[in-house]
Amino acid sequence: MTLAHDVTGDGPALVLLHSGVCDRRMWDPQWPVLAGAGYRVVRCDFRGFGASPLTGGPHNDPEDVLALMDTLGIARAALLGSSYGGHVALEIAARHPERVAALALLCAGQPGYEPSAELRAFGEREDALLAAGDVAGAVELNVATWLGPEADEPARTALRTMQRRAFDVQLAAPDGAGRREVPVDLAAVAAPCLAVSGGQDLADFRAIAAGLPQVLRGADVRHVELPWAGHFPGMERPAETAELVAGFLNEVYPATG
Repeated sequence: MTLAHDVTGDGPALVLLHSGVCDRRMWDPQWPVLAGAGYRVVRCDFRGFGASPLTGGPHNDPEDVLALMDTLGIARAALLGSSYGGHVALEIAARHPERVAALALLCAGQPGYEPSAELRAFGEREDALLAAGDVAGAVELNVATWLGPEADEPARTALRTMQRRAFDVQLAAPDGAGRREVPVDLAAVAAPCLAVSGGQDLADFRAIAAGLPQVLRGADVRHVELPWAGHFPGMERPAETAELVAGFLNEVYPATG
């Protein structure tokens, strides 16, 4: 299947990969800014999110993204990933380094990372709420956990809407549908990387960002921690986050326009 997606702008390709709480609408504030900076910007919904259904059988999100890039005639792109979208971006960059020109990772997950007791406890609480049929409670748990103090009420409403959509799609999926994980060697990543962490985020994601310069041994990695940010800086301070990402991209993957 082809992932639901939008394309705007002209110039070098930039693919936006959403978190596991949101869908492609999380990039509403950023994607016109990045297109205006001279990039051909693509944003997509992973299977089970937004407008992409969760079909039967296992799937691999990085392979879906690469298939979309092929459909759009994109041989090589920069990847901007948030949380789980950062996990997907890292997997693509490790398995197919020739396809990735640059990585901008916002509070990213990491393939093979062992979650802390705190993060496991969050997952257990979410699972318990969903098992009890309290989907609204699971939504509110995610809103409270992932948005930092800078998030305004429209950001909280947007996250609430996207997470509810994801739960509705995933809970209605046929048996056997789900993600297929592929082991990767992150030392194979060669693209320059901006690793952003949030000072108000869970410790796991702060540790991942801080550790990427050692993990991505073949890449130029720059770690920046935003002291004000929770897990979604792009939703908490949209303009500031877009400026940070555009500045990095214009240095390592300059627009031609």
